[in-house]
Amino acid sequence: MAKKPKYKITPIGGLGEIGKNMTLFERDGEGFLLDCGIMFPANDMHGVDYIIPDFRWLEERQDIRLHGVAFTHGHEDHIGAVQHVVKAFPGLPLYATPLTSGLLQVKLKNARLLKSAEIRTFQAGDVIKLGPFSLESFHVCHSIPNCVGYGIETPYGMIVHTGDYKFDNTPVHGRKTDYARLAGFAQRGVALLMADSTNADRAGWTESEAVIGGALDRVFRGATGRIMVATFASLVSRVQQVVNAARNHQRKVCITGYTMSEYAKIARKLGYLTVDDDMLISIGQAQALPPHKVVFMVTGSQGEPSAVLGKLATGRHRQLDVREGDTIILSSHPIPGNEEMVYRTINRLIERGADVIYDPIEAVHVSGHACQEEMRLMLNLTQPRHLMPVHGETRHLHLHAKLAADNGLPAENVIMVENGTTIELDARGITVGERQPGGYVFVDGSGVGDVGRAVIRDREILAKDGFVLVSVNVDHRSGKLVDEPRIVSRGFVYLKEAEDFLEQMRDNITDLFQRSRSRRLNGNRQSLVEESLGKMIYSETKRRPMIFSIVNEV
Repeated sequence: MAKKPKYKITPIGGLGEIGKNMTLFERDGEGFLLDCGIMFPANDMHGVDYIIPDFRWLEERQDIRLHGVAFTHGHEDHIGAVQHVVKAFPGLPLYATPLTSGLLQVKLKNARLLKSAEIRTFQAGDVIKLGPFSLESFHVCHSIPNCVGYGIETPYGMIVHTGDYKFDNTPVHGRKTDYARLAGFAQRGVALLMADSTNADRAGWTESEAVIGGALDRVFRGATGRIMVATFASLVSRVQQVVNAARNHQRKVCITGYTMSEYAKIARKLGYLTVDDDMLISIGQAQALPPHKVVFMVTGSQGEPSAVLGKLATGRHRQLDVREGDTIILSSHPIPGNEEMVYRTINRLIERGADVIYDPIEAVHVSGHACQEEMRLMLNLTQPRHLMPVHGETRHLHLHAKLAADNGLPAENVIMVENGTTIELDARGITVGERQPGGYVFVDGSGVGDVGRAVIRDREILAKDGFVLVSVNVDHRSGKLVDEPRIVSRGFVYLKEAEDFLEQMRDNITDLFQRSRSRRLNGNRQSLVEESLGKMIYSETKRRPMIFSIVNEV
């Protein structure tokens, strides 16, 4: 009798954080990946563009054959790292629904990797074969069309991964979450439910996307000048709702930003965005129209400084500016950790004369994630033996676990792990295995992974206290100072207005060399200068700038 295989599941990203969702499923040396997303950097991650999952340990494994990447939907936190995965695993097939496939094509084309990738498109409800794995896709509602979850068949029961979901009974694209398929999984037996936890701290039910149409109509009716709507580039359903409102109020639509424009093109081509050609105009055409005839779609709803809205808030956009009487709609909620940047952007826009509309002022955005009652419904529909909360910060995962226990699931059947921890499913049930090494992989410009925590700490210090550079010339025989130390500072003190303090620093360095002339310091001179000056600066200012010294022997 053949031995039944052991199934292993390793979340590489998405646990204890919002973003960079990625999970490895494997059995008998064969496996597949589910999603590969990015995460936005926190405020203290200076210069970092985005963060990707740390799958370097997987690249080094010689004992596993990967059969593909299956995607749940097209948001950046689920597809944003695809170019990095394609580079790491050339030729690995990518499985996605039509809209997600289209967005993947845009990303890979921009990264010049489209010819290196094989995208295989399927419809929600199809069964996908990835080596020994059978994935039964099922449609779920979210804030973008063509979203799916997966049921993975095993000898011990189904593994069900919800992806991002909510139960929306009036979805703007007309297709509801597949209740029947979820209930069918329960009849076959669900060994493990891996379920979205993002809104585990919100009671009740998530509102339908349909409510946004009425809110946009009210805002458009009251706006007398230009309207700018900020949202995610991939939020195709929101673009459609803005187009509908613009049509109803005789306005033209200008889609700005390269990524949003490209995503809109592919969505139109695939039939997920319906808009007449004469409705869409360029920035130049928009500038020539009366203000009450124009709507701009812009990126930057998370306060990103390099996005369109961020540039508008600081007056750095080359073609657009914010005028008195403009109405700006933020059709999004701040991702946890981004609140400061979002509200700073709002304040700057108001200072420039705009009327800024955001939830809760008006219901111009609703979440795409299930709230507590929907989480209970998912548990009741699937009736899992075990639950593994995924997709959320630590607080969300723990609240989801508590909700499941309150719903009757034994506490010992809730699997709480961190990124990199492998869980194993076999005939005996589920056990927690080893944790793989890993952490954040920062992407900074064209560099991937070459910026680590130490560099981020240095950038934080530079941003907080600046730096001081000291250059001294000493006689190579006597060790005497040849001339006065030269000091340069940035971000610490403005030296032209701190001449007395500057003189103190020079005296500190001069005194150090007078005291140490009798000793052969050689290579220690630089560290002694930095240490002595650091102590003196902290004593006087209680600040710790980065200090660099150059000691030239002449």
